[in-house]
Amino acid sequence: MRDRANGQSLTFQIVQDLGLAVVTGKYTATCPFPIEAELCKQYGASRSIVRESVKMLTAKGLLEARAGQGTRVQLEENWNLLDPDVLRWLLDRKYTPALLIEFNQVRLAVEPKAAAFAAANAPVKDKLAIHEAIRQMMVATDDSSEASLAADIAFHVAVLRASGNRFFAQLRELIESTLRFSIRATNSYKGVSRASIADHKKVSDAIMAGDAERAEAAMRELIEEALDLIKGRIAKNGPVDENGARRNY
Repeated sequence: MRDRANGQSLTFQIVQDLGLAVVTGKYTATCPFPIEAELCKQYGASRSIVRESVKMLTAKGLLEARAGQGTRVQLEENWNLLDPDVLRWLLDRKYTPALLIEFNQVRLAVEPKAAAFAAANAPVKDKLAIHEAIRQMMVATDDSSEASLAADIAFHVAVLRASGNRFFAQLRELIESTLRFSIRATNSYKGVSRASIADHKKVSDAIMAGDAERAEAAMRELIEEALDLIKGRIAKNGPVDENGARRNY
């Protein structure tokens, strides 16, 4: 049992290391990916563990294994951006505000409707989970930014679950992974340590009251504010690429 656990731990480490290396450009479509024997030596791992790690990265769209041609890095357009690991690795490299814009555009397409469905259809226990997240946001002080951030994320995840839509609920990990970065960025742009509780409570109150139209509008307003902040940041500082260089478009 311990050997199996150790193997799983090493597989996880290799996936994290290699995934981050691909996304941050250490290995690219034009730069050879290490052969199996090199990876076994580098990590002190068996061939089966290395193959499992490569298989997992292939499933995320980062790698492509071809018989007789070895393993190659896929172009970024083929990466699974809905995979929470891939998104997290993307955010570990120097991000562009455009990445945050795209993420919040996805939120804008999903979360307002999720709030409306939650208001109209959610059972009491799911609505109470949203209410509890608001309570946790209220009790978190300015000094406990992690607690405030966790409560903020819990609120958005609770709304997705309360929507009753299984596809929305499946976006939980995506939203959770990226919100951790997005919330910090937008709060920084506003010059505050945490998100507006009052704006989140508008959504919660509408859901608790069963007012779908008001819940949808309040959630849309919440996300549009984040988008406006990011766009304002670009307008002020100019667009930059992922290496921090200013772009001319």
